[in-house]
Amino acid sequence: MQYRVTHTTKYAYSEPVPVCHNKLHLAPRTHFNQRCSDFRLLVIPEPAAIVSSHDYFGNRTDYFSLTDAHRGLSVTASSSMEVIDTGELLAMHVDTSWEAVQSATASLHSDDALELQLLTFASDYIPVGEAYADYARPSFAADRAIVDAITDLTRRIHEEFDYDPRTTNVSTPVEQVLAQKSGVCQDFAHFQIACLRSVGLAARYVSGYLRTVPPAGKPRLVGADASHAWLSVYCGEVGWIDFDPTNNTICGTDYITIAHGRDYGDVCPIQGVFLGGGDHSMSVYVDVEAIETEK
Repeated sequence: MQYRVTHTTKYAYSEPVPVCHNKLHLAPRTHFNQRCSDFRLLVIPEPAAIVSSHDYFGNRTDYFSLTDAHRGLSVTASSSMEVIDTGELLAMHVDTSWEAVQSATASLHSDDALELQLLTFASDYIPVGEAYADYARPSFAADRAIVDAITDLTRRIHEEFDYDPRTTNVSTPVEQVLAQKSGVCQDFAHFQIACLRSVGLAARYVSGYLRTVPPAGKPRLVGADASHAWLSVYCGEVGWIDFDPTNNTICGTDYITIAHGRDYGDVCPIQGVFLGGGDHSMSVYVDVEAIETEK
């Protein structure tokens, strides 16, 4: 699949903002199943400079500051993408047990071992502990193939948790999500990662976009697509496979990865600080347009 992606975030302030500093994770990654052929960033008011680098996980990170008074800020990221569906294909070739992957992850000594083992521990937004291991255990029977176990855990979260944006916010702890069994995609990804890390597997948080398909006979609504969150799990020799508990699926060509890390805090699309501004509001527009259909 080939896509043209537009992500616009706008801020409006009731009083002038004399200065702001911003950090962005809006550039899609290029990796084994997707390629970003063009990325453009438009910031209004225009900053003197936008500085780009890559973080520990290889995500492109852009920084800019505004030092002139302004009452609004608009950030638009435009990308051209190609996505290849490898998730289902990889999953079909994994019969390794989850215990074997767990053991291998703990004993790796390659260049990638540090990142893998880092992703088995708690992080700022994701705890580990017996409560999450207990939830995971019905899916992780002895000698069960790792993809089968994770697929079953994904299904259970999808069936047992309610999608309800009224019950959580960006800072809602995973403990509360488990207790109330409701939340949004960020919460479900954090919770499933907590379960997986608590049984010794390496799992990372993924931010990106999910293309939505209109009902039959209905036109595509421009701007109706969404920022999304899911997770990626290290499954042994085949590497990483992405799972989406919100939609109970292994991720395919409808998913575009922007960044991955330990949790949401590592990959927040826009982070920043500003002075003044009084009351402020934010609006977000995301459009994922397929420019070539699958044949």
